[in-house]
Amino acid sequence: METVLSGIRPTGNLHLGNYFGAVQSFVKLQDEYRCFFFIADWHSLTTHPRPENIRQSVKTILAEYLACGIDPEKATIYVQSDVHEVVELYLYLNMNAYLGELERVTSFKEKIRKQPDNINAGLLTYPSLMAADILIHKANKVPVGKDQEQNMEMARKFARRFNTIYDVTYFPEPESFHFSDKALKVPGLDGSGKMGKSEGNAIYLVDDEKTIRKKVMKAVTDAGPTVPHSEKPEPVANLFTMMEIVSTQDTYDYFNEKYNTCEIRYGDLKKQLAEDINTFCTPIRERILEIAADNAYMDKVARLGAQKATESAARTILEVREIIGFRP
Repeated sequence: METVLSGIRPTGNLHLGNYFGAVQSFVKLQDEYRCFFFIADWHSLTTHPRPENIRQSVKTILAEYLACGIDPEKATIYVQSDVHEVVELYLYLNMNAYLGELERVTSFKEKIRKQPDNINAGLLTYPSLMAADILIHKANKVPVGKDQEQNMEMARKFARRFNTIYDVTYFPEPESFHFSDKALKVPGLDGSGKMGKSEGNAIYLVDDEKTIRKKVMKAVTDAGPTVPHSEKPEPVANLFTMMEIVSTQDTYDYFNEKYNTCEIRYGDLKKQLAEDINTFCTPIRERILEIAADNAYMDKVARLGAQKATESAARTILEVREIIGFRP
């Protein structure tokens, strides 16, 4: 069975876009592949978070992914910092990583523009740590967005370089695994683009009913159609896309007909959309809060994940040490 690995960044809460994008895909993958999903708390250190922020973020992300359907009995879900072997492989990869190639990585250039007062070595060697995360389990496939493709090429390069230097065929070259283009793309509430944390246009799975209602009622619209069956402008089309995702077909058809006959009342549409989003999100939110409050269960899942991930990582490190020439 092929091994799939994906990192989960411990930044903020999951929103509807995450749910209908990566999270639903992860749930499907765990039935088809040997999956490792990890919470990348070491990666977060490049921005110097406070200790309490790290702890809370890890707990939040773990609870949310479990509530959304990641099954710790099917997939290995673990906290990156619980698997110390990753750091040892990170060291070995860094010994064969060159300054020039690391400085040319686009994500490094972008980061140093965003945080010019915090250009740390972790930012520079981010591709090495990402490669260590992948290669420690000898992953064949890694679900990533297109913005991570250069880092994936670096991971393949590090795998090839290790194999060449030590004259082995040990590490596979991991493939980028892109989700289908037909996967749902949830639009934001600001009238353009997709839903995202940084854009401030997201509905989070843990938002309460009042918050969701308030966000939806503030969504961007226009003055309304004046010509029957006219094309919907992007802000309005986004609302209909969201309704297509969370509402019944009858509800969608009703408001679509009202739009086509120039009788649409956006206030009514927003109220219905907010109600339908709440209907969809409420059971997930309740499950998140239930899991997050069960510290014993959360600890058990984290320990199980750490154990399974460490067993895999320890085998790799034992073999890598032997290949390099260190004592077992």
